[in-house]
Amino acid sequence: MLNAIYEDTKEHMHKSIDALKRDFSTLRTGKVTTNIVDHIKVNYYGTPTALNQVGNVIATDATTIAITPWEKNMLGPIEKAIQEANIGVNPNNDGNVVKLFFPAMTSDQRQEVVKQAKAMTEKAKVAVRNIRKDSNDEVKALEKEKSISEDDMKKGLDMVQKITDEYTAKIDETFKAKEADILKV
Repeated sequence: MLNAIYEDTKEHMHKSIDALKRDFSTLRTGKVTTNIVDHIKVNYYGTPTALNQVGNVIATDATTIAITPWEKNMLGPIEKAIQEANIGVNPNNDGNVVKLFFPAMTSDQRQEVVKQAKAMTEKAKVAVRNIRKDSNDEVKALEKEKSISEDDMKKGLDMVQKITDEYTAKIDETFKAKEADILKV
């Protein structure tokens, strides 16, 4: 019974780390990635559609993203969607391709992105603590139902805390790696 709770706890905490990594992928580092435009939706014949579903999105170099629409008439809606998304750059439309030129990040911008990463990290830690609380409640419920002894309950709570500490450390490592990536010039 307790082992099932431990496995469930680990699985949920692992998902929290995966979500943190997905959040981190939307942050800008020194090198531009196409993840910056992943959340942008384009009006495709009345349907909000992901940008990468209406054209080819590539990072041509460290500061440029090029979007080549599969249909020429999508240039305008793509341009409009990028402007509305307010990602910090204006789209340049040359009649075939929409290009986004990102200026090199200043140290202030890098610090601001690090703050965003810290907020995302804290959100992941809160999620892990909530999972710990749920798991502890399950362990206490087993003891209340007399399915396990009081000693087993204490061991169970200790094990849940060890798992929590392990995943909190993993979250901190993930943040440190992202912080280094953001601050690298």
